[in-house]
Amino acid sequence: MPDILLERAGGRADIILNRPDRKNAITGPLAIELAAAIGEAAADDSVNVIVLQGAGGAFCSGLDLKEFRADPSPEWLGSFSELWKAVHLALFRCPKPVIGALERYAINGGSSLALACDLLVAGESAFLQVGEIQMNTAAPMNMAWLAIRHSEAVTARLTLIGDRVPGPELLRLGVATDVVADDEVLERAGALADTIAGYGAGAAPMIKRGFRRLAPGPNAEAWFDRGDAPPRRL
Repeated sequence: MPDILLERAGGRADIILNRPDRKNAITGPLAIELAAAIGEAAADDSVNVIVLQGAGGAFCSGLDLKEFRADPSPEWLGSFSELWKAVHLALFRCPKPVIGALERYAINGGSSLALACDLLVAGESAFLQVGEIQMNTAAPMNMAWLAIRHSEAVTARLTLIGDRVPGPELLRLGVATDVVADDEVLERAGALADTIAGYGAGAAPMIKRGFRRLAPGPNAEAWFDRGDAPPRRL
């Protein structure tokens, strides 16, 4: 089975992280397939909006540490940083709105995917966790999206404590767009996507290009490409 599924329904594309047996944990092959799927959906004129979700009722548990620590090391390990940056560059450059369906959890690398979404629907008991501080490591992609979308106060709340932030608190912070019952997340995300898709092919990309220009703009894109410093606000 592929690590990523790309399914189309009307003017919508569903991109599904498809490693449910590993809670959709991230590996090099998944990153390669995910960047390709985002690029394919972005280039498809029949697609007006994208829904990003996980298979098996969970969004993403972060890096697959079992794969990263395998002996012998996987061939993709040395290039993973570049593969992962390519995913986030694809999300940043995507002209179509991306709606995230946060079921159960989005942890570390998974949280950066959730934060990359333009709109985020979370379950009532779902949580997002930027927990890199607990491992004494940086959180570069999480930091990038937080700097693009949120205030320093929200960034500090999510990154300096490293705890599980539940759906209702994500809504209060402005990280989640909507919080619904756990079994209604996919339905709500799909309904939002269908509403946006129904407006026609041109409006949403035009608006998204506008707010990309108003935020960090080229500075953010350069940061994703380098991965060594946060984007500077204009």
